[in-house]
Amino acid sequence: MLGSRGHIKGPARQKIGADLKKAYDKGASIRTLAQGCGRSYGFVHRLLTEAGTTMRSRGVNSRSRTPR
Repeated sequence: MLGSRGHIKGPARQKIGADLKKAYDKGASIRTLAQGCGRSYGFVHRLLTEAGTTMRSRGVNSRSRTPR
């Protein structure tokens, strides 16, 4: 848990961004990552973007839904 206070800079920020990117690429949502590290959605999104993450589209995973 990172906590919601204080700035994270330099190599520590890059390391956290890389760790978040790995989890996101494995399927974790930004909201789940934010809750897990005690930071905001915006903070996690920003670190993922800085880490060069290709963001998924918003909404429900259409492959997991059953056809009507």
